[in-house]
Amino acid sequence: MVLEESSVVYDVRLSSVGPGRSTGSDVFHSPGGLDLAMKLHYLRVVYFFESEVAQDLSIMKIKDAMFTWLNPYFITCGRFRRSESGRPFIKCNDCGARFIEAKCHKTLHEWLATHHWPSYNLLVSHQVIGPELSFSPPVLLQVTEFKCGGISLGLSWAHVLGDPLSASEFINSWGQVMNNLGHREHINIPRPVPVPGQPGPEKDPFSAKRIDPVGDHWIPANNKKMDTFSFHLTNSQMNYLQAQIWGPSLDQTPSFESLCAMIWRCVARVRPGSEPKTVTVFRPDPTNRANDIIGNNQMIYKVEAGSECCIVDTNLSVLASLLADQGVDERKQIEEAIERDEGVSDFFVYGANLTFLDLEEINVYGLQLKGHKPTFVYYTLQGVGDEGAILVYPWPKGSTKNNGADGKFVTMILPEDEMLKLKSELKLNGLLLEGN
Repeated sequence: MVLEESSVVYDVRLSSVGPGRSTGSDVFHSPGGLDLAMKLHYLRVVYFFESEVAQDLSIMKIKDAMFTWLNPYFITCGRFRRSESGRPFIKCNDCGARFIEAKCHKTLHEWLATHHWPSYNLLVSHQVIGPELSFSPPVLLQVTEFKCGGISLGLSWAHVLGDPLSASEFINSWGQVMNNLGHREHINIPRPVPVPGQPGPEKDPFSAKRIDPVGDHWIPANNKKMDTFSFHLTNSQMNYLQAQIWGPSLDQTPSFESLCAMIWRCVARVRPGSEPKTVTVFRPDPTNRANDIIGNNQMIYKVEAGSECCIVDTNLSVLASLLADQGVDERKQIEEAIERDEGVSDFFVYGANLTFLDLEEINVYGLQLKGHKPTFVYYTLQGVGDEGAILVYPWPKGSTKNNGADGKFVTMILPEDEMLKLKSELKLNGLLLEGN
């Protein structure tokens, strides 16, 4: 079933919500090199809550909680400017997050039953920063009320603010305020302009692709039309996959790397003559948070199979071991490349190579309302380059859907002309069931 996109979501209203406490004048935040490397990317997350959870949850109550919630997150409520050198910075002027209210003609369960992933764009803003920096909010929140009384909360998060761990902690803390569980006292301290370091090597890192200047419209241009597809993998499917790769051995590579190895080989099969020999793997780094509650600290690994390697013919255990053990963290090189140009050059990272994003250590279901976790959470990215990106994160434990099966959820953002053949490969290898 396909949703009628022109009318299914209606009565859209816009406003802004900022911190209840004034930040003051002349407060500025300077994103670091890793932040600026991610400025053309956007994280989009949609949380779904049943009607009994959303009951009595008025827009006024939601906004009231946001005034308190955004006090320590005042940086997210600012607007971008450029310094005389052209480097972007945030003026912390309390302009606020954009708040969107909408209604949906479908019930929550009717919506979730469609599996029509492009329609999820209707539940979260896809506005990007620019072309007028001073009017572009880096955070947009959309509350959509379904016909049954259930709601969705869509978070649009400019990646220049921080990585998925930052975004997850950001939205989860709103739930704590809504539930009257208090609020973290720690406030993110705005960063000054970085002090120039020793010049790094002139060669750009493999994990970040330099592009022609985009000016003040922060979105990369694709050479190919991209498509998005998502699917659920049950624990039984994952166990079968692990057995395929490792047999009865107890010494198995973690499931994320095993799954990505299979997807890597499937993608290679649909790209004859141009199979990806080098991929990028993103993982959260919770140990490197410093004093920030937002910021891009995720590990960015370059994983090379070697120019002589044929991915299609390589044993899956070898690919999985490469992903688990042979990655080179390129954060330092990426930061040096950005700072070498004083933060004014434009790069993109997701989709510069085939990219795997590990969200399994993110508290995906940590946003709770009235003690209830979301029925379902949907993650995707905007601004992915032509090589594509794969997101992997947990399926809700003990979900009433699929008879309580746990497992993983996968979102794939790849060139549209590859998607049909890739689905066939996924089915042949047991990752995709008939009907998905």
